[in-house]
Amino acid sequence: MKIAVYAIAKNEEKFVERWYNSMKEADEIFVCDTGSKDNTAEKLECLGAKVKRINIEPWRFDRARNESLEFVDEDVDICVCTDLDEVFSKGWRRELEKHWNSEATRASYNYIWDFDEKGKARTTFNIEKIHLRHGFKWVHPVHEVLQYSGEKRDSTVIIDSITLSHYPDKKKSRAQYLPLLELSVKENPEDDRNMHYLGREYMYKNEYGKAIKTLKQHLKLKRAVWKDERCASMRYIARCYQNQGNNLQAYKWYLRSIAEAPYLREPYIETGLFASEIKNYELCIFCVNEALKIKSKPKSYINEYYCWDSTPYDLLSVAYYNTKQYNLAKKYAYLAYSIDKENERIINNIKLINKKIQKPE
Repeated sequence: MKIAVYAIAKNEEKFVERWYNSMKEADEIFVCDTGSKDNTAEKLECLGAKVKRINIEPWRFDRARNESLEFVDEDVDICVCTDLDEVFSKGWRRELEKHWNSEATRASYNYIWDFDEKGKARTTFNIEKIHLRHGFKWVHPVHEVLQYSGEKRDSTVIIDSITLSHYPDKKKSRAQYLPLLELSVKENPEDDRNMHYLGREYMYKNEYGKAIKTLKQHLKLKRAVWKDERCASMRYIARCYQNQGNNLQAYKWYLRSIAEAPYLREPYIETGLFASEIKNYELCIFCVNEALKIKSKPKSYINEYYCWDSTPYDLLSVAYYNTKQYNLAKKYAYLAYSIDKENERIINNIKLINKKIQKPE
């Protein structure tokens, strides 16, 4: 098979060498430079990448991605789309060739979205940016996705042995995301995914009224049937009401999120966090214990890292302490500590709990 990597880039000079070395298992590497003011394009060319300079006005990610895909040679079998702030695990090509089959049109593989301060993977999910050269195009101005229109049935092969890691430039502005999401919803108001993303973006921008209205609109759409995403919209609505100081509505929407997707940890843990904040420790204990019964982390982007780290045990420790169940508080404090050994607050909590056990009231 002939395999090619393709990408778009702008002012990514500091990532070029690391990215190229990760991608060079491919037969060819194609990059569309969208207006760099640094030496991104020149460094890529020196390393051996094929570079084309393009101008996208007005800017939208799908147009840029499609131009970079068109730049790929026609005789390529499989295309691999990445960004310059991403790095593949070594041997990714071997794993791709090993698992690809004649029925496949695209591949799903592990994506590490971010890492904690110790370099440990935090938010992970599966993505599908490896695909056949022909029959695909990118759609949506932002949070763009691949749309298939080929002759054979669209079929995804899952390759868990491939991992792509994301190391973003945190100084880079993402200010264009909100207007592009608004444009995306304007272009296709019935697209449930874009409506959900827009509501989430309003929440991130602390525009809680707009977020609530948009997320409720998402829930009304006929195509909004994926329960994981519906649950996330309900959680976000609850967060917004909570930030507005409307705890009654927040409580209602957190409970709705649990009812929508009781097989996910996320709604239980978020309800537990809310319950702890309003000092309803019995509710917190119930919710977190229900969450811990769920052992399987979803591979979709709908997951929150704090549902899978020390947070559930920490919540239980605090809740049990406040309900004077000190031995259980100790048990879960030590479980939290086993995951997060440098957390001074957890260490101090353990000392406080041990004092209570040694000198009960």
